[in-house]
Amino acid sequence: MLAATVLTGCASVAIDENFAEVERFAREQTGSEVRWLRSDPEREAMRTEVDRLLAQPLAIDDAVRIALGYSPAFQSLLAEAAVASADATGSARIGNPVFTFERLFRSGAEGRELDIGRSLGISLFDLLFLPARLEQAEFRQQQTRLQSSIALLSTVTEVRQAWVDAVAARQVAHYREEVATAAGTAAELARRMQATGNFSRLQRAREQALAAEETANLIRARQNATAAREALIQRLGLTPSQAQALRLPDQLPALPEAPIDEATAGAALLDNRLDVRIARTDLERTAKSLGLTQVTSVVNGLHVAGVRNSETGESSQRGFEVELPLPLFDFGDAARAGSEARYLSAFNRTLEVANNASSQVRVAYEGYRSAYDLARHYRSEVVPLRQNITEESVLQYNGMLIGVFELLAAARAQSASVVQAIEAERDFWRAEAALKASLLGQPIAPISLQSSASPAEAGAGH
Repeated sequence: MLAATVLTGCASVAIDENFAEVERFAREQTGSEVRWLRSDPEREAMRTEVDRLLAQPLAIDDAVRIALGYSPAFQSLLAEAAVASADATGSARIGNPVFTFERLFRSGAEGRELDIGRSLGISLFDLLFLPARLEQAEFRQQQTRLQSSIALLSTVTEVRQAWVDAVAARQVAHYREEVATAAGTAAELARRMQATGNFSRLQRAREQALAAEETANLIRARQNATAAREALIQRLGLTPSQAQALRLPDQLPALPEAPIDEATAGAALLDNRLDVRIARTDLERTAKSLGLTQVTSVVNGLHVAGVRNSETGESSQRGFEVELPLPLFDFGDAARAGSEARYLSAFNRTLEVANNASSQVRVAYEGYRSAYDLARHYRSEVVPLRQNITEESVLQYNGMLIGVFELLAAARAQSASVVQAIEAERDFWRAEAALKASLLGQPIAPISLQSSASPAEAGAGH
């Protein structure tokens, strides 16, 4: 009993153990490293490491590494988890003993008499239910660890998706510039041909309209690239100087040779999902508290105190007193009924979470597989076909079988197909991050697979 009492006061030990558990989860489930910066030297060392990582184009794993070891937002989450852990430790502590001191004077025929009373009391309930309170505190610590793991998983997913968005937006802006350049060349050629009488005003206006639309698309693409880059910077928590040093790769990673198998994705689902584990832990805690409520609902207080009284001219009195509330008006039926209802609520909530987990994984996998199939289709079918069309158009142009505008239209359509392929790959990598998060207990909104082709691109191949 004494050892348990001592352990309940080790708040720093519980905090370190919880952080070690989060570190283990990060390494095993996400392949990432977590750092908790609790001193200026640690922060300075991490800042130096971040500067080293930013000296080269930032890879996606390095972005996650920075977010989990440097981002002020994630450091705040770790500190909040430490607060919750300390509160859980404090909830298991035995209440401090209460010392009472009385000093009374009494005047009588024999003169002034002094009456001194001293007592030292402690709640017996705190002692009797210490094992139950320790168990409840451990439940809270476990909830804190699981919730911290969910926060970590959410951070990893957001950073991965932000990195994918930033790289894809930069890549799209590059190809939008090529499309706008081709359209501008066609518009200038149309102007010159009209000036020589070889083009009508309608033909020139069509080329100018295409060029104007592509210029608008380029402006939007550049703005999207800037916004996506800044979103990544915010996720990483970079300083202004570090933001200036940030460089991104020229393109997204290549698609995997094969997608994740659906059976593999759904294996051991209920054992890995953090939200299911949290619901189960809450159910166990509620079931344990139900038995405790059966007792405390009737007798909710029992205090014992040692007493010593001394009086002038009299020998000291020693003994003890017991304080016990009598259940005359509140028989505890409301507390017992409420506890039983809370158990039923936790039981059904656990079933709901488990059922929803299966559905969320199926939705996430369907989005992942569709995004993979679409990205592979663009890379294997659409882009090569557009490239063949452009190559054949060059041959026909060299043979004077088609004009320069048909050649430019083919080149424009090819660039547009590359843009759509990039966006399809972006959706795939976002869907992969969402699937991994869903498998571990962080449901993410499904990816919407939509074509971003502009009216100009839609008619570019005609």
